[in-house]
Amino acid sequence: MSTDKHILTAKLYSTTKPTDSQRSRFEDFLRNKYGQDIPLEWIESDRYTGGFGLEVGGDIYDWSAAGRINQLKQALLSVAVNDDIIPLLKETINSWTPETLAEQIGTVATVGDGIATVTGLDQAPYGEILMFSGGVRGMVQDIRENEIGCILFNDDESVVQGSTVRRTGRTAGVPVGEAFLGRVVDSLGVPIDGQGEIIPSGYRPIESPAPTIVDRQPVNTPLETGIFSIDAMFPIGRGQRELIIGDRQTGKTAIAIDAIINQRGKDCICIYVAIGQKTSSVVQIAQTLKKHGAMDYTIIVSASASDAAPLQYIAPYAGCAMGEYFMRKGRDVLIVYDDLSKHAVAYRALSLLLDRSPGREAFPGDVFYLHSRLLERAARLSDKIGGGSITALPVVETQAGDVSAYIPTNIISITDGQIFLESSLFFSGQRPAVNVGLSVSRVGGDAQTKAMKKAAGTLRIDLAQYREMEVFTQFASDLDDATRSQLEYGAGLMRMLRQKQYMPKSQHEQVITLVMALAHTMQGIPVDDVNDFISDLIKHFETEHNDVCVRIDRTGVLDQDTRDEINQIASAFRKDWVR
Repeated sequence: MSTDKHILTAKLYSTTKPTDSQRSRFEDFLRNKYGQDIPLEWIESDRYTGGFGLEVGGDIYDWSAAGRINQLKQALLSVAVNDDIIPLLKETINSWTPETLAEQIGTVATVGDGIATVTGLDQAPYGEILMFSGGVRGMVQDIRENEIGCILFNDDESVVQGSTVRRTGRTAGVPVGEAFLGRVVDSLGVPIDGQGEIIPSGYRPIESPAPTIVDRQPVNTPLETGIFSIDAMFPIGRGQRELIIGDRQTGKTAIAIDAIINQRGKDCICIYVAIGQKTSSVVQIAQTLKKHGAMDYTIIVSASASDAAPLQYIAPYAGCAMGEYFMRKGRDVLIVYDDLSKHAVAYRALSLLLDRSPGREAFPGDVFYLHSRLLERAARLSDKIGGGSITALPVVETQAGDVSAYIPTNIISITDGQIFLESSLFFSGQRPAVNVGLSVSRVGGDAQTKAMKKAAGTLRIDLAQYREMEVFTQFASDLDDATRSQLEYGAGLMRMLRQKQYMPKSQHEQVITLVMALAHTMQGIPVDDVNDFISDLIKHFETEHNDVCVRIDRTGVLDQDTRDEINQIASAFRKDWVR
């Protein structure tokens, strides 16, 4: 609001002309409030029935009956909801008195493509929700000297040049609560699955500070994905941020969905955020999760490709806010952002419409902060504040395997490791197509059970030796027996890592398979028969030696006696197994 003495004027609206005494009190109020004598003009109007309305520059004081009721409504809304709500309401009503509050009203200067430029709201801070005429909501996204840029969350057809805008004094938030489990909602928390209204337990701001170092504890509890190649070599812990990266159609979403399905019965809330995807793809994912019994503990937040860029922009933050509700209650949460490449594109579109200077690849300079402030909210909280966690699996799409592009390098530097999916592996039938050389988990063995850590042993080294030897020998026509044996062993390991979609493996399945394979028990079995042999072996263990399976799952420990027992049973089974 400008306080220039030559510009500031005041207009008093009422149905009847104010008396001299009333006019004098208004003039005294203006003098005390603004520190100067301000010309006061009375205008007859029925806009403020039962009282007066005073406009001073961009400030509006509503002393009408409706204005006082609105103040009381806001006071009642601020009362915390709990079992003692009735006494609190009575106390609020008895102690409430009308206040002299200024309401700022702005004007739309320009509007289009989900962006509105507003003048007259000089004091609106970044992130505040604005209410446009017609009920459309927006959020302050760009602050300039004489105007602000605002992104619109609803259809902008009712927002036209010259229409009014009001401040709400609130930052953007989404409804949260247990009732959202099993539902598909949009970026604003509105259900879009046709299953009726959701009654929220409360609201959380979509943007909130990440937990401090003091509020965190080390990542040392496994979050098992059920995917052999990941749990054995690139383990993920509760509170970790692990990037899933690869070209289009290489199985990135499949890994995320398998990880969600594997959380069944493990008391872990899952949130899947679909950014810029086709609605049909989101429907298919919801049906898949429901088919495998995973939808009961999952929330899907969808900002489809047909939604406006502002909705795609806030989608991951809204999903994170829903996850923080559970984390603050001591629960474990797995959240998938699919994918942040499209999120960055949506933010680039917003930024260019807001006239921000483009930089590398036309992205604005703060695009790194866009994702860092999102992913830093994933953490494992200390036991003092509940011990809950959010594990984040961001997905990023590369072009022709270029991990050195702007967005991939940004997110690689933010996360605690990446699972790189390679197109050539995918098309050769190696699925999931995890590249062992480029994938890494910076948490490592700390996020594995002792059994898994011991069982995995030399797997990564053996696979690396196999890949290297394979390259050098692909043109050789005559191989010695040791080299041929090494190649057969490596090929068997690669085939062992192949896994069908939506079929996550339990801990005992992975441990038994690893112990047996690294002991060269599969040596001599044709590569095409490896998966059948492993499947039959696991069935044999579960039916004839179930005590071994239960021991591994319950204790998470693999001692030498158990290892020897597994190898003895596997060797005996190998002799009798005929294909």
